[in-house]
Amino acid sequence: MTTRTNTSLRGITARIGIFVSLCCVLIGLTNSNSAALAQTPAAAPAASASSAQRGTVKSISGTTLTMLTDAGQTLTVNVAANAKVQQLPVGSTDLKTAPVAQLSDIAVGDRLLAIGKPGDTAASFNATRVVLMKSADIAQMQAQQQADWAARGVGGIVSSVDASSGAITLTVGAKKLLVNTSAKTQFKRFSSTSVKYEDAKPGKLADIQGKDQLQARGDKSADGDSITAEEVVSGSFRNLSGLLLSVDAASGNVTLKDLETKKIVTVAVTSSADVRNLPLAMANRIAARSSGGGQGGGQSGGRGGGMAGGADGARRSAGADLAQMVAHLPTSTFADLHTGDAVMIVASEATPGASALNAITVLTGVDSILTANPNGGMSLSMSLGGGGGGE
Repeated sequence: MTTRTNTSLRGITARIGIFVSLCCVLIGLTNSNSAALAQTPAAAPAASASSAQRGTVKSISGTTLTMLTDAGQTLTVNVAANAKVQQLPVGSTDLKTAPVAQLSDIAVGDRLLAIGKPGDTAASFNATRVVLMKSADIAQMQAQQQADWAARGVGGIVSSVDASSGAITLTVGAKKLLVNTSAKTQFKRFSSTSVKYEDAKPGKLADIQGKDQLQARGDKSADGDSITAEEVVSGSFRNLSGLLLSVDAASGNVTLKDLETKKIVTVAVTSSADVRNLPLAMANRIAARSSGGGQGGGQSGGRGGGMAGGADGARRSAGADLAQMVAHLPTSTFADLHTGDAVMIVASEATPGASALNAITVLTGVDSILTANPNGGMSLSMSLGGGGGGE
């Protein structure tokens, strides 16, 4: 169960949260959502003459802005009286063509690039140039990208990678799907602590390993058995399931005996973890399908007929459906977790020296699902980065 993905589990929510071109303009970073163009516009000031800060506007008072930087710092930005203000259209990375704007055009929630010099304190910055990207424009682009992922995206578990041809074979439910990549394909890789689309870093084909979870966006073949990928997002995470053996509020850690590996695992459930509860009726339906007793593909798979994969295929198919539901389930908190609860968890691999995995998603209310799958094998194979999941 060393897999994972995003469909709700943060992505799932389809969070193709795009920090977009503004990030690219800034430092040439490619963890923006649109095309990751690692370039700094010629119009940007030389690094030796100035520095830059980027983030989201939290408050405005005259010529002073409060900004939450992408590094998590609250920064007071003092805008000089003669500062140049520009508005960068979403999708553009060329400051030279960005139209002139006014300081009054900046609103709370807008993305901001402040160019200038550090202020008198570590929490202040003096800006001589400001580039903004309107939050409404970003939201519109997010909606467009989400729609494209939903229409042209596929997701599943990596079965194999052919480095010579660039072909990746995915297991999607109970079937196989071929993802064809090329030199034009954009690769991204989730960090070990997040499955949010905007947190994905530039990657390459060689990063992708068997059992990774992966989502691809591109043109599908007429028979639906393959896709020519424009973008591929992947990650390596753990799927765990079992009863909670302990819940430690002081440390924020829980322990469980994983049904598949039979090992005791410690998982840190931080405030950034997505904790959800599965209603009983839904859990029972998923349990029936995962054991082959439900309707449709799960049923024939469980009986070994009609669908490749048998019971294993039924579990994968039911897991994929469950993953699609997660974003719409009731939210919970760490305080709602108790010893003896049945849980399914998507977690990152522990960082070197760490004693606990980091929970990405915790799903409770899964008692009947674990009863139907006492040896594990039922994983939350969510679709990465917000979109499409399956076919």
